[in-house]
Amino acid sequence: MLEALFQTFDEPEAGVALAARLSAFREELARRNLTAFIVPRADQQQNEYVAPSEERLAWLTGFTGSAGVAIVLRNEAALFVDGRYTLQAGKQVDARAWRIEPLVAPPPEAWLEKHLVAGDRLGFDPWLHTSAAVERFAAACAKAGAELIAADTNPLDAVWTERPAPPLAPVTLHGEQFSGEAEAEKLKRITGEIERLGVEALVLSDSHAVAWTFNIRGGDVSHTPLPLSYALLPKGGRPTLFIDHRKLSNSVRDHLEKVANVADPGALTQKLTELGRGGTAIALDSATAADALSRLVSAAGGKPVRGSDPVSLLKAIKNPIEIKGTRAAHRRDAAALARFLAWIDREAPSGALTEIDAVEALETFRRETGALKDVSFPTISGTGPNGAIVHYRVTRKSNRRIVPGDLLLIDSGAQYEDGTTDVTRTIAIGPPTLEMCDRFTRVLRGHIAIARALFPDGTTGAQLDTLARQFLWQAGIDFEHGTGHGVGSYLSVHEGPARISKLGTTPLKRGMILSNEPGYYKTDAFGIRIENLVLVVGAEVAGAEKPVNAFETLTLAPIDRRLVDLNMLTGDELSWLNEYHERVRHEVRPHVDEATKVWLDAATAPLSL
Repeated sequence: MLEALFQTFDEPEAGVALAARLSAFREELARRNLTAFIVPRADQQQNEYVAPSEERLAWLTGFTGSAGVAIVLRNEAALFVDGRYTLQAGKQVDARAWRIEPLVAPPPEAWLEKHLVAGDRLGFDPWLHTSAAVERFAAACAKAGAELIAADTNPLDAVWTERPAPPLAPVTLHGEQFSGEAEAEKLKRITGEIERLGVEALVLSDSHAVAWTFNIRGGDVSHTPLPLSYALLPKGGRPTLFIDHRKLSNSVRDHLEKVANVADPGALTQKLTELGRGGTAIALDSATAADALSRLVSAAGGKPVRGSDPVSLLKAIKNPIEIKGTRAAHRRDAAALARFLAWIDREAPSGALTEIDAVEALETFRRETGALKDVSFPTISGTGPNGAIVHYRVTRKSNRRIVPGDLLLIDSGAQYEDGTTDVTRTIAIGPPTLEMCDRFTRVLRGHIAIARALFPDGTTGAQLDTLARQFLWQAGIDFEHGTGHGVGSYLSVHEGPARISKLGTTPLKRGMILSNEPGYYKTDAFGIRIENLVLVVGAEVAGAEKPVNAFETLTLAPIDRRLVDLNMLTGDELSWLNEYHERVRHEVRPHVDEATKVWLDAATAPLSL
């Protein structure tokens, strides 16, 4: 899989090619008697990373972010992106053809209410939207006097003449030495959840849930070892796994058939139709199940029951083997990171390095561990103003030289069979300004507040989110992304349902792994983010009247001491930083070369007021 590690640094197509695509798409809509169409950045399972064959939004607009929606009308078109991607969209999209609008507040349906007129026919692909999204679009159409039309086939595919073929990466088994639990035991637990839901069957529409349940991994999408697949789990009887048989070796198929029937994906439609007859209640994941699945069940006479996929929470709570594996993965990753950070400190002040050089060097250090399967997402390497773009991805055109006086923000992660990592460090190249140090220290204090938090069992991420922002708020500033996301075990680096954010409503449970990543971004100047992964663990608190939880920090990488304004730290905060650095030095030092040891000793030396 090593060839998958190399980044693509080319700019997306633009200009004439994109204008021609938009024109051809409008002609196809007119041919189908549609006045408008919705193009989401999505595949059939709402995956964050999608196969090249599903990159419809990027093909049409040039926007390559992981979240967005385009709406094309006869005479105007809009691209909707969230706060992470506002700057990126402005750089990638032709402003003469597209208006850039917010994705969340107000949402696209509010824009539709203002721009649709009576008699308009708004089309959508029911395989690329959840039922909840379709209901919102339907309500907007109703208010405007327009009609919402479910397309039999996607009109964009009719004009995308060079659309890539769907992926066929081979499936591998994720053994119990990594998963910690056999498929049969997981299926027993899921059956209990199906009974609790009061339904006759559960559709696993999220390939992550399928991969976790059946202990399989694959390579159908970038950066996540995912085999695209579905599963149907009845309350009684054998489950069925729906996956292209060309991905399965004889040994993998034999292993899977010990616990499940195996069928091609096309058989799911027939199976749901058969099961739906007679009013059968079938549970569907409201977050990932395509509206087409609900329509299939309803058309057969069944009852689609939308709600949270119970596997999502089961998967998020890591077992002891997974926790042991992620600790090992982070120690291994830390050695590669230390070598990289020492290299940057040695080479960057010359001004000879670029953002792409940093990406390639870091991936090389990780590859030299001998255990790297893939990077867990495209490495973000942004210096100076590029660092202020939250999800910046360097291209050969945007590639900036790393020079003294700038900050380098590098956000990266790795996929190892025993764990998934994600870490961000902000590095001073030459002496930083007072403003940089002030902002960095405010971000650091928020990071420490999360890392040191004690919270009663049942606390949600939304209740903790303020801790990370409080010192930024005191200066009238903030950051436009969540403080933390869940992380999988050799699965998605962005895993639900738990998160630390203003919208994080899922209680944090022991065994969950999340990120702790507050930041600050000054447009056209610099970006700052400090990210470690943390594990929810139990805490002993004298006199506590209910169970108390805390975070164990998993990531082991020095935090740039040169950017810390010691006058802003409390004694407890300084103690945390020094103790963290002492732990980093103790755990990482035995695994690096002599030159890196010298750098590490200096980078983790204790600070004093």
